[in-house]
Amino acid sequence: MHVRELAVPGSYEFTPELFPDRRGVFVSPMQGSLFRSRIGHEFHVAQTNLSHSSRGVLRGIHFTTAPPGQAKYVYCAHGRALDFVVDIRVGSPTFGKWDCVELDAQSFRAVYLPIGVGHTFLALEDDTMMSYLMSTSYVPELEQAIDPFDPTLALPWPKEIEFIVSDRDRVAMSLNEALEKGLLPKYEECVDQQVGA
Repeated sequence: MHVRELAVPGSYEFTPELFPDRRGVFVSPMQGSLFRSRIGHEFHVAQTNLSHSSRGVLRGIHFTTAPPGQAKYVYCAHGRALDFVVDIRVGSPTFGKWDCVELDAQSFRAVYLPIGVGHTFLALEDDTMMSYLMSTSYVPELEQAIDPFDPTLALPWPKEIEFIVSDRDRVAMSLNEALEKGLLPKYEECVDQQVGA
């Protein structure tokens, strides 16, 4: 497993080894002991989700109110997607910055998002299936969204794709609006919580 830290501190890309033979391919996208040895803490899975999307479906930018916050480990089980980590943690040295990883079902590359980091992805193919491992269970009233087209963030979405966005994400607040409303997670609290996880 190759591990690379992304531009948003605490977020990582994981590229697992593939084991092909005449039957197909075997791969282990998440390996707990390796995760712990490279990242320095456990990743406890409280819930798993799977999303199925057509080409052009854009989900996010989503985050969970912290505390408790939510860490995620995401990979593409079928298809292909652009996956973004967005630093929305107030006080972070990279606040407002992002990084992007292309996820697909050939490499089974995965992305780890620590507590307090925003997440969004764009399906680049029909029948794109994204698998999420999450550190906390889904609680609707704790879920927040930021506009994925916020010009302050200027995420580099492909211009040739017709976007399919939920009503919730279409009317999501900007990063500055979320900041003014006091909804964004605080960097130090997120880091302390992650270390204690």
